[in-house]
Amino acid sequence: MTITQLQVFVKIAETGSFTKAGQALNMTQPAVSHAISAIEAELGVKLIIRDRRNGLMLTDTGKNILVHIREVLKGIEKVEQVAAAEKGLELGTIHIGTFPSASAHFMPKLISVFKQKYPKLELILHEGTVDEVREWLQSRIIDAGILLFPARDMEYIPLKKDKMVVVLRDDHPLCSRSAITLNDLDQEPMVVCYGGYESPFIELFKQAGSTLNTAYTVYNVNTSINMIREGLGLAIISELSMSGMPLPEHVVTRDLDPQVFREIQLAVPSLKEASLAAKLFIQTAQELFT
Repeated sequence: MTITQLQVFVKIAETGSFTKAGQALNMTQPAVSHAISAIEAELGVKLIIRDRRNGLMLTDTGKNILVHIREVLKGIEKVEQVAAAEKGLELGTIHIGTFPSASAHFMPKLISVFKQKYPKLELILHEGTVDEVREWLQSRIIDAGILLFPARDMEYIPLKKDKMVVVLRDDHPLCSRSAITLNDLDQEPMVVCYGGYESPFIELFKQAGSTLNTAYTVYNVNTSINMIREGLGLAIISELSMSGMPLPEHVVTRDLDPQVFREIQLAVPSLKEASLAAKLFIQTAQELFT
């Protein structure tokens, strides 16, 4: 198998199209098809199938092999980076995954400082949910990702402790308290904002002996705050998620008692095996935030 054939397979998996893969790699469609046929012939297994209803799909074997091929290509890039460093150059591409509130807080400063220090290194940002970032790490789509909670087979660098607060209307009876306990929230209608924190949050209610009454589930912090403004419930939201977002009239926050934090961490499959470019990114993040 050649490097080009491996690159073709990965690009097809990413684009879901032979045509788009060829356009991205500046190759004709027959050349793309030939590359895949050559890999399948050498391995003796089917990697890609065409389905009239669902279009192009990877077989289960293709999905498993994709992870390893990505690792092979990253290994080749590490070789190129080591050779470039020996010549006094810093070359390479780093793929970073983040969820929206972390992206807004960390990435502008981090990218600015990183590009000033290493102008020849390319940084590509992938933004999604916490679960998507975890999946991108495990499938090796990204080199590093900002996560809230540990995933299997990952190493972590702590970035920030993000405090959780109760968000409610100023005419709610609990508003008179300076801090609110989870027992106070027993059976209160809650607007739960999904995005990676809900599972530990549910467990906290259980540990406190309280019942979480999920009145509504949303996927956007703005939506949850506007629902609170209309008197539809309360919410527990992180301060980071609300940073730079003025609360609407009649909506206030109160601390939890005891205080609850979510740990925001930079995760990588392996600190030791990370590329030189990824290690420089990690080093910059540590200098700025840890």
